[in-house]
Amino acid sequence: MNSQKPLKFGVAYHGNRFLSHAAEDLRKIVAADMDIVVHMFSHNDWERHDTVMGDMFKMTESMGLEVWVDNWGIGGAPGEKCHFLGAHPEAHSYYGNGLMHPYQICLNAPSYRDFVKAWVDKVASLGGKTIFWDEPMIPNMKTPDGLGYYSACTCPVCRGKFQEKYGKPMPEIMDAEVSAFRNDTLIDFHNFITEYANSAGLKSVICFMPFQLPGMREQTAAEKLLNFDIDAICQMPFVDNVGTDPYWYDSHHPYEYVYNTAKRCVEFADKYGKDHNIWIQTYANRFGREEEIVTAYQAAYDAGGRTIINWSYMGGEPNSYRSDSPERTWKKTCDAVRRVRDMERDRLLAEHRAKYMKK
Repeated sequence: MNSQKPLKFGVAYHGNRFLSHAAEDLRKIVAADMDIVVHMFSHNDWERHDTVMGDMFKMTESMGLEVWVDNWGIGGAPGEKCHFLGAHPEAHSYYGNGLMHPYQICLNAPSYRDFVKAWVDKVASLGGKTIFWDEPMIPNMKTPDGLGYYSACTCPVCRGKFQEKYGKPMPEIMDAEVSAFRNDTLIDFHNFITEYANSAGLKSVICFMPFQLPGMREQTAAEKLLNFDIDAICQMPFVDNVGTDPYWYDSHHPYEYVYNTAKRCVEFADKYGKDHNIWIQTYANRFGREEEIVTAYQAAYDAGGRTIINWSYMGGEPNSYRSDSPERTWKKTCDAVRRVRDMERDRLLAEHRAKYMKK
């Protein structure tokens, strides 16, 4: 099925709000034969750079590139820290041992749901058309013995909902019921927000972390409690595209890990008739290992990946996690895109020749 999908490449772009510099960067992205730019739109962008970001979206589209807008740090990790919790401390996420997570929101908090709806409205008003819901999660904390996990989230709202559903207080340590409650929370939130985004005329793309994909590796009984029902999320009517980010540093072979993870993700997407997105690591790349980027792109393509995006532009140069050589990392990224693009052209040409030249 995926061999019939058009091949697209993309890149995450962040760390710059100068339009003159963005124009230069976008021309390099076009020259690299990419199709999608994933722009971050943080709370700080919303408050300080909203008109600039609207202009950046328009500039991106004017160069023939598709715009995805990332909810970067809006509800906590991943991304920048959000100012929202400073005004709404009641929306903090809590663990079963009573500790408050310093920057992660609770997905059940009514004030946060109002906040993220307003964020979606702002994205739509600036001309955004696709939202990239980046690595949805509920935070985890191991117990001191390392054998289990504290329940989360255990804020008053979640405790009340749990009590209402199960007829008992939420336990301190995560069990099967708490795991099911977490799963229901994640599903309910993304049903809610993707439906709202759709009502605002926006598509929704979701990217899961590889460990959230079932069947990727052997898990302990406690680790299995952290799993989410990916099938349920893939079935959501307003989720258009599901993906994952198999970043291989520093514990995996780039081809094996990217291939196996991408294949699993593509299978889920195909099962429910969704598009997919596969991410390649182009940040924190070490000197002498940049060629692994080419290997990873090849693996994603071989696994059926047809929308392949890299994090991030120019080796993540504006960030503390930048590559050792941003220029060399970008060069290898462009090489990888060109190589896979040529492979796809050769494949299609071979199909056309086999079909028409024999007539």
